[in-house]
Amino acid sequence: MEVTLQMIKELRERTSAGINDCKKALVDAEGDMEKAAVLLREKGLAAAAKRAGRVASEGIVDSYIHGGGRIGVLVEVNCETDFVAKNEKFRAFVKDIAMQIAASSPLYVSKEDVPQEDIEKEKEVLRQQALNEGKPEKIVDKMVEGRISKFYDEYCLMEQQFVKDPEIKVKDLLNSLVAVIGEKITVRRFVRFERGEGIAKDAE
Repeated sequence: MEVTLQMIKELRERTSAGINDCKKALVDAEGDMEKAAVLLREKGLAAAAKRAGRVASEGIVDSYIHGGGRIGVLVEVNCETDFVAKNEKFRAFVKDIAMQIAASSPLYVSKEDVPQEDIEKEKEVLRQQALNEGKPEKIVDKMVEGRISKFYDEYCLMEQQFVKDPEIKVKDLLNSLVAVIGEKITVRRFVRFERGEGIAKDAE
């Protein structure tokens, strides 16, 4: 199947990968857009793994304010060089991450950041829920593991569905950027404020 410029453009808009990478992926996938996107995602994962040991100490701290001052986010995203920190794609990614945090309220950056005691507490709650639902003891542990995965998907930034494209996770977005930029990129930390959060309100 012939790979057209329109197909390359569509795949590039969808994945943020380079033109040549999009063309090669479409050729390898014989024009199948979904398969080509998967190939690019796998390439991004491989590139990210290769750069995992590098030090990323440059980058930017950016902010995002939503809803007329109702929600505010500060996020630090690191890269290896000041040159990349000024790159438009990198800065757009940081903005997207801040927007993601505002919209989806993650508690942790990644699964690895969840304290073990929090995992054990969550497992105990989920286990009790399953038992209260009348589920047999022998399948409860399997159910808990499945529900813990959903916990990660909801509360870990990297595991969340990307708000602008729910077909991918935030970690896929990060890995595709790493493949394009050619440097290690990490979301280091964030803080999210919501107006009135934690303040006891008078009953109506």
